[in-house]
Amino acid sequence: MSSRPGAAWPLVAVFTAGYLASYLLPTVVGRLSAHLGLSPAQAGLVGSALLLSSAGAGFALAGRVERFGARTPARAGLILAAVGYGCAALAGSVPLVVLGVMVGGFGSGTATAVAASGIAARRDPHRTSSLGLLTVSATAGVLYLTIPHLGGGHRLPFAAIALVALLVWPATARLDGARTAEETSSPITGRLPHRRSGLVLAGGMLVWSMAQNALWGVSSRIGLDQAGLSEVTVGAVFAAALGAGLLGVTGAGLLGARLGRAVPIGLGTVVIAASIVLSSSARDLGSFATGEIMWNTVYPVVLSYLIGLAASLDIRGRWAVLAGSASSIGVACGPLLGSVLSEEAGYPAMGLILGAATLLVAAPVTAVALHTGGRPLVPGSVRRRGGAPAALLAATTGGLSGAVPKLGSPEQAVTELRVRRRRLVRSAIRTAGPDGGSGQSNAYASTSAR
Repeated sequence: MSSRPGAAWPLVAVFTAGYLASYLLPTVVGRLSAHLGLSPAQAGLVGSALLLSSAGAGFALAGRVERFGARTPARAGLILAAVGYGCAALAGSVPLVVLGVMVGGFGSGTATAVAASGIAARRDPHRTSSLGLLTVSATAGVLYLTIPHLGGGHRLPFAAIALVALLVWPATARLDGARTAEETSSPITGRLPHRRSGLVLAGGMLVWSMAQNALWGVSSRIGLDQAGLSEVTVGAVFAAALGAGLLGVTGAGLLGARLGRAVPIGLGTVVIAASIVLSSSARDLGSFATGEIMWNTVYPVVLSYLIGLAASLDIRGRWAVLAGSASSIGVACGPLLGSVLSEEAGYPAMGLILGAATLLVAAPVTAVALHTGGRPLVPGSVRRRGGAPAALLAATTGGLSGAVPKLGSPEQAVTELRVRRRRLVRSAIRTAGPDGGSGQSNAYASTSAR
């Protein structure tokens, strides 16, 4: 990605196209079950195939987006999404629908990976991810209000996702193009930073997303079968819930990092667990709407902080893509898990199991937020980040006193810089004295300063 990211709106548009399929999962699964003769478990399996394909695209592209540039993979992903979901909308047989769903899911995952890499490179990744969630929530809310009134069986949701992918296509012209041969010959290398924290976060997001989407995948069936509501009423509840989510994401964007990431993630996950239990045990409109609205208000808030946390672990966006792909696996397994649990144990028992799993994963994810997000700059942090050479450089460069953060100041982000060795050697030769001795010391000083 470029070291100077441009406007945020192209990334937000691509993010919306990539995430929309998972937001429309309840109506997709519900309509596959109602109009193609599939059982709830079979329909959930189709939804899982879509999201597993999306996760596979994310893992395949992790760390590779900057090599190809953002524009080319984004356009490829949007084309695959439009073609795949369009074919699923036109198909009347289950095998063709599944094939179209998997092609479209791979396209969605590709678009999401491009957006995640670009968001990680921005100065404020949390703000950009909040804008993306705001946009996708608004788009899904409009579709939930309109789709129940238009009929069309399983075709309409897939056609809507394909249309959004086509509408986002012009935004890709504002993304970075492919890198030049000179840039490709000297790529930024290095191991993944914060490996332990990143792995814990990725695993936690997998389980967290699985629990959320296990309920989300069967929410439509809960409203129709257990609460006795009509499809129009359920669609209106979902639209209201997503509208509340818009307010939640807006509030998260305004709040930013004032409370850090640990408090919103930890406290929000507890509220989500309670909402899951309430929604899954609902037997009337009031309890169903309360659970869904409360859940959808807090869910995107916590998700925005999780995305921002993953982006902060690596400026190249590798952890953002890997954690997002792990989350996609959880999202993929969610509908199938929810369908199986609801058929075997019933909706209330399913809610208790999912709520307990959500609470269990809150502790390690919050610990990662405490360890890596917004921790104060205390003695020893220079040693942890840069080792003895960095400590020696900080003590001997003689910089301005005002440029050194005071004790307790937030730790600054570390930016990776590309260094060309030929220029460094030439600079050392030019500064060498007649006897060569001063040249060695100057070369050392130049290397240390860089």
